Amino acid sequence: MPTGVSIIDFEPAHRPAFEALNHELDYEWITRYFYIEGANRQPVENPQQYIVERGGHILMAVCEGEIVGTCALVKEHDGVYELARLAVAPAAQRRGIGWALGQAMLGKARELGARRVEVLSISTLLPALKLYDKLGFRPAALIPGHPGDVRMVLDL
Repeated sequence: MPTGVSIIDFEPAHRPAFEALNHELDYEWITRYFYIEGANRQPVENPQQYIVERGGHILMAVCEGEIVGTCALVKEHDGVYELARLAVAPAAQRRGIGWALGQAMLGKARELGARRVEVLSISTLLPALKLYDKLGFRPAALIPGHPGDVRMVLDL
């Protein structure tokens, strides 16, 4: 764990920070490659309902009292989850926070009984792909109709 950083569970009061971090994420890369429809914004705008209450989980990274990162685990179906919405504020990047969030979320996936965790991404996000590889994810066949040109899986 990076010095001075703690990983905590999402609470409804964290929604503005979750949305702000994901807004940065969306507009830094998603809007370059994909059209964001209203349905795709719902998990960001109401993560409690669209992620947590549907069997997923959200973690927040806190440094010096400020939320600097987040990561979501979205339940796809029995035993399969998607690692999604991994975002670290630009000023806090390159400090191991993404790694800490990923490790903590994989631990949470195991607690929830996940047998597989998947990631959907794009090939131009090299730092993210390196992180997923370091976390143990391996390339897998794409799923038609899903965004991105990279799919990685980790069997637990």
